[in-house]
Amino acid sequence: MNSTLDVLRDDTLSLPSSIPHLLQQAAQQHAGRTAIEAHGQRTDYRDLPRLALAVTRSLMALGIEKGDRVAIWAPNGRDWIIAALGIHCAGAVMVPINTRMKGSEAADILQRSGSRVLFVQPHFLGTNYLALLAPCRPASLEHMVLLEEGQVASALDLDWDEFLALGTTVSEHSAQARSDSVQANDLSDLLFTSGTTGKPKGVMSAHGQNLRAFSEYVKVIGLQAGDRYLVINPFFHAFGYKAGWLTCLLAGATILPHAVFDAEAVFQRIAAERINVLPGPPTLYLSMLAHPKLAETDLSSLRIAVTGAATIPPILIERMRRELGFAVVTTAYGLTECGGLATICVPHDAAETIAGTSGRAIPGTEVSIRDPHNRPLAAGNTGEICLRGFHVMQGYFEDPVATAQTIDSEGWLHTGDIGVLDAAGNLRITDRLKDMFIVGGFNCYPAEIEAGLMEHPAVAQVAVIGIADERMGEVGCACVVLRHGQSLDQAQLIEWAREHMANYKVPRQVRFFEALPVNASNKVAKNELRAKVNA
Repeated sequence: MNSTLDVLRDDTLSLPSSIPHLLQQAAQQHAGRTAIEAHGQRTDYRDLPRLALAVTRSLMALGIEKGDRVAIWAPNGRDWIIAALGIHCAGAVMVPINTRMKGSEAADILQRSGSRVLFVQPHFLGTNYLALLAPCRPASLEHMVLLEEGQVASALDLDWDEFLALGTTVSEHSAQARSDSVQANDLSDLLFTSGTTGKPKGVMSAHGQNLRAFSEYVKVIGLQAGDRYLVINPFFHAFGYKAGWLTCLLAGATILPHAVFDAEAVFQRIAAERINVLPGPPTLYLSMLAHPKLAETDLSSLRIAVTGAATIPPILIERMRRELGFAVVTTAYGLTECGGLATICVPHDAAETIAGTSGRAIPGTEVSIRDPHNRPLAAGNTGEICLRGFHVMQGYFEDPVATAQTIDSEGWLHTGDIGVLDAAGNLRITDRLKDMFIVGGFNCYPAEIEAGLMEHPAVAQVAVIGIADERMGEVGCACVVLRHGQSLDQAQLIEWAREHMANYKVPRQVRFFEALPVNASNKVAKNELRAKVNA
């Protein structure tokens, strides 16, 4: 079924062809406006190309060619954006890495992406990223560039000033020529996601796809030049990168990076810095509504809220409008494999529509609900959500088998999500084919977590399920069978998991079983497990 937002028109002729072209266009159109504001430092739109091309020149000095992969492992901040834009202008492919990953997890992505350079913030929230990576640093990683002061790990690694000094050997003209050569179909980024199966895979997205999709997003939410956008969603995720700072560049808005969500700190920033735009997962708004200082905090500047595909009570939408003061509250659906955006509600939709659905397809996108035999189903029938359109990924990086399993011969991206379209074309998510659950806005894939927990010497078998949690929405519960003669309790396994995997993946509960229930195919019957855990 082809369903598009009636309020929009597919107008791609005026769009820049690439992120470097967008950068030049934004610098001309919005000179004099603040592009990035962080820690009291304001960066003007007119200065962004110069700052980005300084990074490009240094990357070229290190031998980075078009199509090479360059990674970033750092929290939200000004330098993250400058580094990313420099990577884009070099024609390289940006590889963001989750700041919550452990060293082995980050090393796996660096190795499989073939990243030659890594921009890294040495310390964040008490974690030493250089020390985490040191024991497992892949040989393919030639250089690390430190985004703040720290002790470099080897002679080939550089602090920020040393890195920028390298660029003096490459002319501005050469860097500009490289930037100008980047085209719409060139890869812009490689975001690693577990998709519908366990091990993370690199999703290949191109410049033109990103710009077209998020120009529609700008129109729907009503983002305007000069708006002040507090980007809490992490830059390593499409929500913080593409629906975050990239969207700001499309509109001429001011990017205010925020590294760690804390309700009180966010409250203070909204009031003191006159924030207009505040997207995030439902947990963000629930935390704000529950904050004891809500009544005494000036939230009058807030105008736009965007949240994820999770179904939420209509009363929450109404409270966000009434108590938080948002004029625009909308929900959207997307996944990394389609660039992060496929459907969205328009602001004038009823609270029930915004809370209970993810809206209609953006222009250029088809949404089809399909049965197990890949046949389309009529409106009102439940099946797998499939997407087709300009923004579907070019494939999984160096994984043609997984790509063919996900995108069929007719170009339909099989999302692994279950849903239904109503008569108006609104999409409602009802279930997930592959048992994914979402912890505070982060996708968690049981197969990936199970593989990690199986490395514990006392674990013989494990199945991970998502269970409801009032604060986080969902959390993981590990159902464990111990090896014969081994002993282990919940606290011990959780503590071990915290040392070996990103925090959002760590199960919040552990249940021990003599044996896990299985179905006729001898696969773990997770529905039975859920019933037992929730009993």
